[in-house]
Amino acid sequence: MPVQTQAPTLRQIEYFVTIASHASYRRAAEDLGVSQPALTTQIRSLESLLGLPLFERSRSGTLLTPEGRELLPQAQKMLLLMREFRENAETIAQGLQTTYKLGVPPTLGPYLLPKVLPALHARHHRLKLYVREGPPQSLLRGLGDGTYDIAIVPLPVERADLAVEPLFTEPLKFVVPADHPLAGNTTIDPALLRGEKVLTLEGHHHFHHQVQEICRDLGAHLQRDYEGTSLDTLRQMVVMGLGVTFLPGLYVHSEMHDREALHVSELQGKPVRRLHGLVWRASAPGRRLYRELAAHIRALVRARLTDVVEVIEEHR
Repeated sequence: MPVQTQAPTLRQIEYFVTIASHASYRRAAEDLGVSQPALTTQIRSLESLLGLPLFERSRSGTLLTPEGRELLPQAQKMLLLMREFRENAETIAQGLQTTYKLGVPPTLGPYLLPKVLPALHARHHRLKLYVREGPPQSLLRGLGDGTYDIAIVPLPVERADLAVEPLFTEPLKFVVPADHPLAGNTTIDPALLRGEKVLTLEGHHHFHHQVQEICRDLGAHLQRDYEGTSLDTLRQMVVMGLGVTFLPGLYVHSEMHDREALHVSELQGKPVRRLHGLVWRASAPGRRLYRELAAHIRALVRARLTDVVEVIEEHR
């Protein structure tokens, strides 16, 4: 008779992936809520079953072996498939009462979500959204590995494994100090920005790259020595006279009520926009719900924020 070998358990696969993500047995044990000796025992058992080492411990931390690096993507996919299997079963058995992880960029979430989340919760009272902020590229990676279920990110997103529902376009407003020569005008001739010192956020923000493209097109100078860590700090840098900037329309609408120190305008004949969309894994069992959420977000934005943004009409 052939000898039957024992298969790794899902728990062992989860332990393997968690240690790899933290590069630390200690932090992984804290995340998993288990003792470090129990975690070590399970990994040793997994390595024995597989017949190969998965981790190498060094002074710099816990590193994946070459064999571990090769197996990690498959392990992540296994956990993602099992999670989607459980979510699908819960949806069928109990209806809409699962907690979904929503990712949003920090340049959008605080200024959009307060306008839509209470109404979404009122309409779907059994729906729970766990919100986390992060740069768009990090959110897209998180969608792929199951860290997030849905995310609102700048478009376009061109990945076959992700489904996209456009939501709305948001203007970027041109902001200068009150004593700037261009202050006082509702619209600004784009040619007047040539040579202007333009401030933006740090490079890991998608917003940084959009402002960089604007500067390249208009002949303005991007101030790489002075980059903001948030929209609030960027705004204060303009107040202090370090340069001019562009700020998202929703931020201006939400935060800039006292504009005495700043002046807000738009570029004449050259509107600057960014497009936002709701994104999820194309294989996700909750995709029907996600399409409904996208439609409801559009409806709420249309009812409450059409003086700030332009809703993308749904195409059937």
